Amino acid sequence: MRQFAAFFGVGLVAAIVHYSLLYLLVEAWFYDPVSAALAGYVAGGVVSYVLNRLFTYDAGRGHLDAAWRFAVVAGVGFCLTWLLMRLFHGTWGWHYMLAQVATTGIVLVWSFLVHKYWSFRDRS
Repeated sequence: MRQFAAFFGVGLVAAIVHYSLLYLLVEAWFYDPVSAALAGYVAGGVVSYVLNRLFTYDAGRGHLDAAWRFAVVAGVGFCLTWLLMRLFHGTWGWHYMLAQVATTGIVLVWSFLVHKYWSFRDRS
């Protein structure tokens, strides 16, 4: 439970970065919401990696070993973000922020489980 609480806290910080960039790109620079969501995902992902490595997971794996695993999970999460934003915003016409909230929830659960049992799992 402590681990999930830390993951959630780190996720909040990463989400602030993600949503701030999404909002700025759409509202100030008129980016397409799906493209802006992907840019936010990348920025939030960098924050997430650093903070999760420091505060959430035991990080029994070396930095290079955990980093490539994190990158694989992030790549799949990037694709999920694209797919879900296209569906929720592009196809179903949801407001881009509502679409991002739903997408974040789905990707959050998926990524926590994969990071816990694969990316940052201790080798022993």
